[in-house]
Amino acid sequence: MNEKKHEKLEKIIKEKALAWALGRAEVEEIDAIKILQASLLAMQRAVEALAIKPEHVLVDGNRLPVLTCSGEAIINGDLSVPAISAASIIAKVARDDEMRRMYEVFPGYGLAKHKGYPTKAHINALAELGVTTQHRRSFGPVKKLI
Repeated sequence: MNEKKHEKLEKIIKEKALAWALGRAEVEEIDAIKILQASLLAMQRAVEALAIKPEHVLVDGNRLPVLTCSGEAIINGDLSVPAISAASIIAKVARDDEMRRMYEVFPGYGLAKHKGYPTKAHINALAELGVTTQHRRSFGPVKKLI
């Protein structure tokens, strides 16, 4: 699905959802607890931030975050469960928006284009421009540079 379609669907999802929330883990947390645990922490924070407290949570993947309700991890859930697909779209649009804002602060890294994925252009920019405060120190190419 292209970016414009994600953005269109994100607006519809937010309008029609009973509740939605974002959760995140900061760069320092990701470096400290690693990406998997940080992803679970972000999911936990999103669930805790919901205006309506859920009775049961479905998440994409094979592990559940710490929850105060029951939950189920569904591998490839974003492909088979509409609620997980919707959450994935909201998260992706939020991440893409953040990458565009970070591009304004760190223009030479191409973040608005590759959205933080480790493309060849991103790796080359890291080598040329150095590591920013927003780069994970635990990420292999960054670790090599510092």
